[in-house]
Amino acid sequence: MDPAAFARACDWAAAHRGTGGIGTLGEKSLHAALKYYFEPCPENHEQPLGGFVADAVGENGVIEIQSRSLFKLIPKLDAFLEACPVTVVHPLVGKKWVAWYEPDGTQVSRRRAPGRSRLTDAVPELYALKYMLDNPRFHFCICVVEAVEQRLLDGYGKDRKHRSTRLDRIPLGLLEEVHFDCPADYLQLLPPDAPEMFGSREIAQAGHMPLDTARMLLNLLCYLELIRPAEKRGNAKYYRRAGDAL
Repeated sequence: MDPAAFARACDWAAAHRGTGGIGTLGEKSLHAALKYYFEPCPENHEQPLGGFVADAVGENGVIEIQSRSLFKLIPKLDAFLEACPVTVVHPLVGKKWVAWYEPDGTQVSRRRAPGRSRLTDAVPELYALKYMLDNPRFHFCICVVEAVEQRLLDGYGKDRKHRSTRLDRIPLGLLEEVHFDCPADYLQLLPPDAPEMFGSREIAQAGHMPLDTARMLLNLLCYLELIRPAEKRGNAKYYRRAGDAL
């Protein structure tokens, strides 16, 4: 992790934002900053490869930035992996501020939003790429950032905030950067204080995650042979880490 380099990337993204004001932005700022952070040479951005366009292509292969709907990347990732290594960068906003704007661009307020992202928030998105995780050319990176979310007061209700438009996310700093370069790295998503034998409920409780997320995580780790079935209690399956003795 290089916070100074990320700060330079944020400055670059700010300098290249649309000039038409609020509501007329082109490429979103967080996406642009991460692209420059991972590939500082703009000439390597938006490169054609295998019938698709990659966010960036550098000496370490393809960089693809995607904050949600990772399943949409599958066709291009299949094509890119045939040619070179690929790193999918998935940003999470760990510290969020919300700034509200009138339709004319006037800022009305800015406040700190409650809550904080966890690494396991990426699991439902990562699940879509399950069958790529053991490909030696596939790499995954979670970047946890601080950002300001700009929203337009154009929604429903008295405060005009319900179902309002999100204009942009302006990155302020890099809080954490976690890389997954081989199957064993995905054990980083397993809560460190998980019991010796665990099911989805134990993992959900230990990792403070939804039960469905815990189930998907166990499915991924089992596919990667990092955990193995241990026993069944009623309808609940229990697992151990693959290296643990029976």
